[in-house]
Amino acid sequence: MKLPLRTYVRLLIGIPLLLSAACSGRGLVSVAREDLFTLDIGRLEDQVDLYNLEGGRNNRKSSLAMRDGLFYIADGNGGKVVHYTSYGDLLFMIYNEETNPPPLTLRTYVEAGGVVTRSAFSYPLREPGTIAVDARKHIYVEDRLPYERRRFNSENRVIEDSIVLHFDPEGRFVEYLGKEGVGGAPFPNIERISVSVQDEYAVVCRIPTGWNIFWYDAEGILLYLIPLKNEGIPIPPDRQQVFSSIDTVAVSPDSRKVFIKVDYYRETFDESTNTKLGAEPDSSVIWLLNVEDGSYAAPIEVPFFEQQTTENTRRSTERLLYSLLGVVKNDRVFLIFPVEGGYSIMILSTDPHEQRRGFIQVKDEELQYNAFTISAEGILSALLATDFQAKLVWWRTDKFLEEAP
Repeated sequence: MKLPLRTYVRLLIGIPLLLSAACSGRGLVSVAREDLFTLDIGRLEDQVDLYNLEGGRNNRKSSLAMRDGLFYIADGNGGKVVHYTSYGDLLFMIYNEETNPPPLTLRTYVEAGGVVTRSAFSYPLREPGTIAVDARKHIYVEDRLPYERRRFNSENRVIEDSIVLHFDPEGRFVEYLGKEGVGGAPFPNIERISVSVQDEYAVVCRIPTGWNIFWYDAEGILLYLIPLKNEGIPIPPDRQQVFSSIDTVAVSPDSRKVFIKVDYYRETFDESTNTKLGAEPDSSVIWLLNVEDGSYAAPIEVPFFEQQTTENTRRSTERLLYSLLGVVKNDRVFLIFPVEGGYSIMILSTDPHEQRRGFIQVKDEELQYNAFTISAEGILSALLATDFQAKLVWWRTDKFLEEAP
C-alpha cells in the first residue's frame, strides 16, 4: 500500500535492540536502526525499478514483506518479485520476460523437485503490487488483469481488475485466486494481503461504498466475506453528534480478527451565523471485529498526535491523526506519524494502560519512496529510496514491545 509520503504510510531478526541515548526533537526515545543492504535503481536482476526509468506509463507501486529475516519485494515497474536474505543475497526472482533482461547469475528452467540455491522463474507479471508470505514461505502477490478481462461492478460502482497470484517457496507458480477462491472473479482495488492464523490469509479491498475483506484458508477456499460500511460501524456511547469514517483495515496475524481504525468527526459552525464551516476530528478508535460471529469488542482508543503551532505570535496545539501501520501478535497495533527526521511510532493494545511511543529515523534524502512492513513478531522493516538507490533497513521494535509501558 503506497500512500502520499509524509502524510500517510503503507498498506510490516537478528540483532539486539538498542535504545539510543539521543532523542528526537519531540523528546521521543529513538529506536536503533540497522541498514541491511542496498539495491541500485534499474531493471537488472539485482536492481529495483522504483521510478519507472523507461517511462511510457504511470509509476506503479512496489511493496515489501519480511518473514523470518528474509525479504520479498514486489517490483511493480519492473514486473518482478525478488527474494533476498537479510545480507542482500538474491535467492530467486519471478520475472516477466517482456519487461526484464535475462538473468545473468540466476539459474533458469529449474525442474520441479530440483535443488537450486539461486534461481529465476518466468511468469507474465503485469503490475505486481501488495505482497504477503505465510509460515510455509508461500508467496501471495497482487497483480492486475489486462483491460479486456476487467469488469465493472455496477452494484459497488467499482472496476474489478485484480487477482492474487500464489507461488510456492521456490518461486514456482501454483494458482491464481479471485473473490470466490481459486480461479475466481477479479477483486476490486486491493489495499492489503495479510496472513493470519494457520496460514489463512485475507485480501482487503477498498471500494466506493466501503471495504470488503475476503478471508481464505491455506488451500484458497473462501471462508468469510466481511463487508464494512461507515454507517455500520458502532459509535462509542460517549461520543455526541459525530459521524464515522473508516480510515484503514488490518488483520490479526494470530486470530480471526479484523482491526478497523475509525476516525470520528464533528461538524463545525460559525457561532455568529450558525453557518456550517466543515468538520474537524473528534476522536479515533480501533474496533476489533470477530470474523467468526461478527461481534465487536471494546475499542482501542487512539490518542491524537499533538504538535504546537504558532500563528501571529499566538501558540496553539494542533491535534492530528495517526495512521495504522499494522497489527502484531497478542492484539497489539502499530501506528505511525511523520515528524522531522523520521516517524513517531505508537504501540497500543487492548490493555488501556499499555502505550509505548518511540521514534524511527528516516533521512530527508530517503523520502523519494518508502514502503513499510511489520512482522507478526513486531519487527518493523522498510524499503527506503534515495534518487540513486534503495535501502533495506529494519528496527528491532519487537524488543521495544518487551519494555515496560
